[in-house]
Amino acid sequence: MGFWDWLKGLFGGPKEIERDVTRLGGEKDELDEIAETVDLRGGPYRPNRLRLALRDRRLLPKKKKTFGKKKKVMEHEEADRLFAATLRTRNRNIRDLLVDEEQLKRYGLPLWRTEEELAAALELSTGMLRYYSIHREKERVPHYTTFSVAKRTGGRRIIMAPKKRLKVIQRRLQRQLGAALPKHEAAHGFVRGRSTCTTAEPHVKKKVVVRIDLEAFFPTITHVRVRGLLIALGYSYPVASTLAVLMTESERQPVELGGEVFHVPIGPRHCVQGAPTSPDISNAIVVRLDRRMTALAKRLGFVYTRYADDLIFSSNDPLKVPHLLGGARRIIAAEGFRVNSKKTRVARRTNKQVVTGVTVNDVLGLSKKERKKIRAAIHHAKHGKLDAKARASLEGKLAYLHGLNPEQAAKLRARHVLSP
Repeated sequence: MGFWDWLKGLFGGPKEIERDVTRLGGEKDELDEIAETVDLRGGPYRPNRLRLALRDRRLLPKKKKTFGKKKKVMEHEEADRLFAATLRTRNRNIRDLLVDEEQLKRYGLPLWRTEEELAAALELSTGMLRYYSIHREKERVPHYTTFSVAKRTGGRRIIMAPKKRLKVIQRRLQRQLGAALPKHEAAHGFVRGRSTCTTAEPHVKKKVVVRIDLEAFFPTITHVRVRGLLIALGYSYPVASTLAVLMTESERQPVELGGEVFHVPIGPRHCVQGAPTSPDISNAIVVRLDRRMTALAKRLGFVYTRYADDLIFSSNDPLKVPHLLGGARRIIAAEGFRVNSKKTRVARRTNKQVVTGVTVNDVLGLSKKERKKIRAAIHHAKHGKLDAKARASLEGKLAYLHGLNPEQAAKLRARHVLSP
């Protein structure tokens, strides 16, 4: 570059943005499809299964005009929605993405091109859809009821249950979208036709059973991860963002300001226990983790199943356990989760092997301790010491045991016949 060219570039005003737009064409005024693929790293699918980058021409970089009236490219309402805090993002690689219909068809997902189509599918007006899909920093009336329940292992578990109207919306969303989301064969939790019994069954009579627990499982599945999953599946950025807000929430704390109480977020939005959509979303998010764990287990001679945040491995070669634990920890960290070391268990045949509350040492069933509790409850029932609620609970436990091990259940019923 010569001196005069350098001087001209220095004082000749801002340089024009250079971008290859030869594939845009000049026929459409607003939306154009660019036939290229985009690598959305962190998605749950194979690297060669990339979605098409069909981009909104209105959001692409434009050459600056020095004179003349600027052309209006979108309505104020659409612009306010797209550039508001709820949908705002610094990632320009996803901001202008349109729907990839072929990708959605490939995965059997409902086709929603716009928020208007999504609202119609959920039997809502567009305004009502946006009312429930806005992240507010100061919420006067929260959409969730928060309470805690005691954990079986001690401590308290936070439950955030959506209120009636939002719950109806989420149930519709679960039926149309959640049930169609991909899940791995190793997943047994929240899957129709599967249970704690099917989770434990592959691990019966194994010399060693390894259980790894994921710490803060649902809080780790954040709004950003849910949005990224839906974009990778083929949804446009606005639709994916709206869906992600509908299916997540932040923990909130009441704060009094100017005599009025507001509920403000104290963390990022995430899938919550209590929302109908969280189970299916969580299974879809961990598809790649399940795939990698299955491959690791197969390589080391283990069997792998997962129930929610419980990862279960079993084998007849205890010497491979250190290699399994090391590899599993690396995969879990790489997939954005954390291991709960306090709940990591390695059980051999000489000890009690329990998988999701089911003993698997020799047969599927309940431990002697649990069966003694049921036997004692039956004894109390025979002598009229149980009320209707406790009696119903006892019948439920016997039915559960019958599903696990009919022989164990039959022995209890035969020795301690319940009176009608």
